[in-house]
Parts: sequence; structure tokens; C-alpha cells
Amino acid sequence: MKRNAIIIKKSIDGKRCIAVDEEHAEELLRFFMQDNRYQKKFNHICELILGSHVNRELYDKEEPDDKCRGVRAMKFFKGQDNARVYCKEVTLKDKTFVVIAAGVLNSKKQNKLSYKELNIIHRVAGYEYNKIE
Repeated sequence: MKRNAIIIKKSIDGKRCIAVDEEHAEELLRFFMQDNRYQKKFNHICELILGSHVNRELYDKEEPDDKCRGVRAMKFFKGQDNARVYCKEVTLKDKTFVVIAAGVLNSKKQNKLSYKELNIIHRVAGYEYNKIE
């Protein structure tokens, strides 16, 4: 499924970007900006990604099977709301690394992946982006 993404944040050197899936942009931006806690957590996760820092507590692989390569999750408030934003990592022809936020899960209730979560992960894994700007 060919899709478009909108870049919302860039690293200082422009080699790393955060984008949102165009079809889900309104839902994703509403989620990120729903209150001050979420805004701060989102900005912190973006700083980590854009700075090439690793923090598996906040941003990590979500690859339950071989069909889900390149899917990651931004993790909001583990042990509380435990919300997730599922993302697809893409490297453009000019070597720019882009993390595209593509699906929201408002609350993850168990350690094991449920059918609902697997469905979102597989859907995000199937997205192909032809236009990222």
C-alpha cells in the first residue's frame, strides 16, 4: 500500500527525521499533544531518535515475526497508561533515516502481544512510503 508521510522534526544535520503517516496525521498529532506529559515524553523520545541515542525503555523493536521488519514502538508511560505509537523506519535514497509514526495504541494491558496489537504492527509493516516531505 503506497502512502505519504509528513516530516515534523529533523536533526540538526538533517540526516535523521521524525514523520507522521499522512492518513493518520490528525490522530497521531492529537495523541502527541493531548496533554503536557505526552508532549514532554514525545519530545524526549524524538530527541533520543534524532540524536542516535538508544533507550529501549522508550523506543524499541516490535518485530514479532519476519513480516514486521523495521517496525518500532514509541513507549509512553510504561506501568501506567502504557500507550504505544507504532512506527516504521525507512532510509531514503540520500541516506536520510526517517522514523514514520503510523499507528496508535492508547493502552497496552499485557506483556504478550494481543491480536489488536499484532494487527496494528502487521498493518504498519505493510506500509510503503513513496513520498516523504
